[in-house]
Amino acid sequence: MTEVLIANLSQIGKLRVISRTSVMRFKQTKKPLPEIARELNVDAVVEGSVLSSGGRVRITAQLIYAPTDRHLWAKSYERNLSDVLLLQSEVARTIADEIKVTLTPQEELQLGGARRVNPEANDAYLRGRYYWEKRTPDDLKKAFEYFKQALEKDPRYAPAYLGIAEYYSVLPFYTRSTPDEVFPKAKAAVSKALELDDTLAGAHAALAYIKAYYDWDWAGAEEEFKRSLALDPNDASVHHKYSRFLASLGRIEEALSEVKRARELAPLSLIAKANVGVIYYFGRRYDQAIDELKRLLETQPDFPVAHWGLGLAYEQKRMYPQAIEEFAKAVALEKDDPNWIASLGHAYAVTGNKPAALKTLDELNTLAKQSDVSPYQLALVYAGLGEKDQAFESLEKAKLERSTLLTYLKMDPRFDSLRSDPRFQDLLRRMGLSI
Repeated sequence: MTEVLIANLSQIGKLRVISRTSVMRFKQTKKPLPEIARELNVDAVVEGSVLSSGGRVRITAQLIYAPTDRHLWAKSYERNLSDVLLLQSEVARTIADEIKVTLTPQEELQLGGARRVNPEANDAYLRGRYYWEKRTPDDLKKAFEYFKQALEKDPRYAPAYLGIAEYYSVLPFYTRSTPDEVFPKAKAAVSKALELDDTLAGAHAALAYIKAYYDWDWAGAEEEFKRSLALDPNDASVHHKYSRFLASLGRIEEALSEVKRARELAPLSLIAKANVGVIYYFGRRYDQAIDELKRLLETQPDFPVAHWGLGLAYEQKRMYPQAIEEFAKAVALEKDDPNWIASLGHAYAVTGNKPAALKTLDELNTLAKQSDVSPYQLALVYAGLGEKDQAFESLEKAKLERSTLLTYLKMDPRFDSLRSDPRFQDLLRRMGLSI
């Protein structure tokens, strides 16, 4: 219920609605409401309860002005379970009315477009989303099974197709599945979701991700990102993904604008905060990257992405001992992450510590036998060692596998030693990326 209400309110462009991931950290908290509001930087909070019994659902919702903990509005609703989506849209519209927000015609259409659902299909889908949020291989499998159950109950339930598409899209990161094995399945599922409901913002975002990281259809991906954000301007995860997409194309200022918007909408998201620094790195603004990441590490010293990003910036400033120290911290926090290991190997290589760099190559090759290691990561170490032929051989393998990491090739400073080689420019051309 929380997720759907956030999604509905997010469609109202004049509101800034905080993401589910940030909000749910306060579930069952004993913190005072004004304190929660300050942490989230919001003016108002919606609280409520849900009771489901005998095919009926009852929602009690209240809107509270957070700084003074003052109730602005409260109301109870009761409907059949099959009308739950209509009910959620009605709650969102009522809240908009209470805070005097005038809806645009498109927003009126979106909030009024909810349809009756099969309660069992909706229940299975929501259970799938619960496991999806856990993001472990076993939980992803459970999510997938629930999404399939939802479609068995209602073959025209578009969100379930979106769930299946997202499941296939992340498999290369959690299993040994290759992009070629899973992305076509993801694309078929998301296409079905959009065929059933073209206003499903998450489906447009999923299609944008596939077009960018598998099809390398940059124009098509951007069109889908923009369509998704037009339908749901408050989706922090889409702003975040769009920022990474823009950074890979070298559009750094736009990327920074999007990732900072993601940070506003998800103020407790560590990855959004860290990626502000990483995008500064891709823009070769290393001092700003260092400032951002050090600030994050002051409060989150055990976040490996921040140590990794800081190591990247230190390396480009030729502060090699500091870079190696940060990469080593990331590896210590997540021992089997190939990205941290490859980055450490590259740093060893550029400082002339060939034995240590070769050891990281051995670690990556061993790790590849049990989990996903991209040839892109091997190419990083070879590039640092000055072994250009092996670096290009690995990059070509990454292209054949359609490695998602390859999209960062254009902007990653660690490949500067290869840029003058015609093979590098040819690879970018074949990916549709210009120098």
